[in-house]
Amino acid sequence: MKEIVALKVGELTAKIPVVQGGMGVGISLSSLAGNVALCGGVGVISSAQIGYRDPKWDVSPIETNLRVLKEEICKAKDIAKGNGIVAVNIMVATRFYEKYVKAAVDAGVDLIISGAGLPVELPEFVKNTKTKIAPIVSSVKSFDVIAKYWTKKYHRLPDMVVVEGPLAGGHLGFKKEELDDIDSLCYEEEIEKIITRVRSVEQENRIPVVVAGGIYDGKDAVPYFEMGADGVQVATRFVTTHECDADIKYKEAYIAAKKEDIAIVKSPVGMPGRAIYNQFLKQVEKGERFLSKCHQCITKCNPAEIPYCITDALINAAKGNTEEGLLFCGANAYKAMKIEHVSDIMKEFEEELS
Repeated sequence: MKEIVALKVGELTAKIPVVQGGMGVGISLSSLAGNVALCGGVGVISSAQIGYRDPKWDVSPIETNLRVLKEEICKAKDIAKGNGIVAVNIMVATRFYEKYVKAAVDAGVDLIISGAGLPVELPEFVKNTKTKIAPIVSSVKSFDVIAKYWTKKYHRLPDMVVVEGPLAGGHLGFKKEELDDIDSLCYEEEIEKIITRVRSVEQENRIPVVVAGGIYDGKDAVPYFEMGADGVQVATRFVTTHECDADIKYKEAYIAAKKEDIAIVKSPVGMPGRAIYNQFLKQVEKGERFLSKCHQCITKCNPAEIPYCITDALINAAKGNTEEGLLFCGANAYKAMKIEHVSDIMKEFEEELS
């Protein structure tokens, strides 16, 4: 196996090339992200409805989210004590996307990771700052669109690229029929093609490529490093940690889940996703609707047409109401057997990849 080295993003360094995936709503906040960075990795805060715990959120969700986003970044940096990299995941589909990006930059975030759409305007929003930017892509085509557009309009390339495969959790950049027959996707070949494509457009600096989706331990990561990846993104494994920001019942739901409990679901935002199949999803399948006021989360959401509010469903889950909430997870969530410490997971990856 090739020698595994630190993940370098410009002048930033994560001595352990593990990126903790951003998980919302309320699953990866300052506690989880800060502790991953403290251990030498890339800790990622999810900006999705980040202010939901604040008393003012229900009245003014956008303003509260922006304020809390800054607070969580500062808390994570305090926890990290100058180690690793503190990042934030901001979905392109987020309403007022530009405001979230600028709030993160104002708070001094090291890196912005952005998917759920193509972040074509992201360079404009971080112009003249030290904040690094990384798009999430699932195909050579999507990378090419970003690389060509950014080069032509902004005269720059991504500081890092996250390549997400179909085994990831949450919303996925694949069609449902593709996810129903993952083997036919030959996704590992596609991942290798994307890595090769990124290498072909590099100019003065090497663009680090991080592979995501279905990576639970170091053994899962090795094949991607052998393909030429510079790092791996791991999300599901970090849910069942003491430091994860979710309620203990959320974590216990992962530990209790069996392989057959993990399903591809249709999200109200129009994308397929992967989640633990529970009572809530059974009721949705029967045609029941769960709607309240609009929380202004996703640009394309139409409350008149959707079966449930994804914000409410994710918040219920994060608070521990797991039978009335949506529990996004990766394909390997059933492997969780215990509550661990972030430090132990990071040490395990470091040893398995050395």
